[in-house]
Amino acid sequence: MAHICRQLIGVGGSCAGWVGLIFATATNDWVRTCDYSMATCLRIDELGGHGLWAECRVSPTLYNCEFLDQTFSLPAYVLVSRALMISACLLGVPAILLVLMSMPCVRLPTNYSATIKKRRTQAGGILFIIMAVFGTIATVWYPIGSNKDKKLMSFGYSLYAGWVGTGLCLLGGVIILCFQVALITSPSRENSFFYSRRGGTAREAEPPSNHAKSERV
Repeated sequence: MAHICRQLIGVGGSCAGWVGLIFATATNDWVRTCDYSMATCLRIDELGGHGLWAECRVSPTLYNCEFLDQTFSLPAYVLVSRALMISACLLGVPAILLVLMSMPCVRLPTNYSATIKKRRTQAGGILFIIMAVFGTIATVWYPIGSNKDKKLMSFGYSLYAGWVGTGLCLLGGVIILCFQVALITSPSRENSFFYSRRGGTAREAEPPSNHAKSERV
């Protein structure tokens, strides 16, 4: 029961992290840039909000955004961050499907062995960790590149959502993999042995019906 709860915690955390990565990718408030103080920038409409897809001007009365449609003229950190975040969001689909299909409470039409389920769970956990690595690179490189390109004033809510989603994906993937290690190291009936009454040699466990028949003989 503890193993199942651990797996459910890992799946829930990873799913929440995936949603956080999607939210960070879709929104455009990653960083705020300005050459002056916050009050001055708001007064003269110089406070800029930058994201993967648009650059916005923030003021008390106006919020105007200009989409970054000229792909080849964008800085390298924007293009790489886009590719990494999109890849992380797409990897979430097979990762969640693999982990959900390998849960003990899920019964598929075709009979799958426990070994196949373990391998699928491990693959899902590794994909979540890869998503966390992609999200970490994107959410760290983007503010560094923005600070070199323009004066960075503060981080936006999109960047915080990306950091939270990255942490949850990493934590969920590690928990899922640890769950599988616990199952592999736990004793299994497939590798059990019993000793015969007539001799001292150990034999591999037989099915219950054959074992009962040998006892009667």
